[in-house]
Amino acid sequence: MLQITILFLYAGAAFCLAFSRTSPSDQNQRRLLAASVPLAAAAIVLHAWQLHMAVMPDGHFTLTLTSAISVIGLQLGIIASLAALEASLRGVSSILFMIAATAGSLTYVYVPEVVTTNLAWKVQMHIALSMFAYGLLTAGAIVAVLALIQDMRLRAGRLSPINHLFAPLETTEKLLYGVASAGFVVLAMAVVSGVAFVEDLFAQNLAHKTVLSLLAVATFGILVIGRQVAGWRGKRAVYLYLGGFALLLLAYFGTRYILEEILNRSWG
Repeated sequence: MLQITILFLYAGAAFCLAFSRTSPSDQNQRRLLAASVPLAAAAIVLHAWQLHMAVMPDGHFTLTLTSAISVIGLQLGIIASLAALEASLRGVSSILFMIAATAGSLTYVYVPEVVTTNLAWKVQMHIALSMFAYGLLTAGAIVAVLALIQDMRLRAGRLSPINHLFAPLETTEKLLYGVASAGFVVLAMAVVSGVAFVEDLFAQNLAHKTVLSLLAVATFGILVIGRQVAGWRGKRAVYLYLGGFALLLLAYFGTRYILEEILNRSWG
């Protein structure tokens, strides 16, 4: 019941923001924006409470594959709320809210037989940094896909009310670069903390996770430097970002799938 409530609250906030961007009436826009605020706030609070019960059910840190996705969904909800402060980004926020709703509904979908672990605080800190980085970079990946769609629509000359859901392309690219920069820093911190705090890394069959994570860090680093030094933008920057994000997906969720589904183990 709680998951359904969270789903509808996120969806309500998303629809309010989407229609606030497409409505021709300024008064309707203000009303819809005002209605989205309590819906989004309630969704985020309930989502956080649900995750707390799922991740810390008996005082021990527990993180399944789907609850990890739900954590990223909560971050997307928070990022969407902050982005909605900028009028041109409210369409993007509506999309982020819908993805957050989907992720939140997965919290209790999959529970493997072995999930509860008693991890040291240093390892928990590494996991927290990793999840924060994944949430940021997931938001950036969504923005990157929207940038590609927006570019294709502009090139095809497609004009419709849907265009109001997109921010100006220049704003979208600046947002993507900002997310890439922040995500790169946090991801680098997560990788360093993993190398420093996780013992017997190779014995835990996590060498491939480390290698893929390092490749992802390098990819995002190249993007940040290329944007800063050479002014990279457009499809080159978007494709490079999505390539780094694909490596990150393989590093974390590929590892989680192998450990939980094939080896029947839990790893944060």
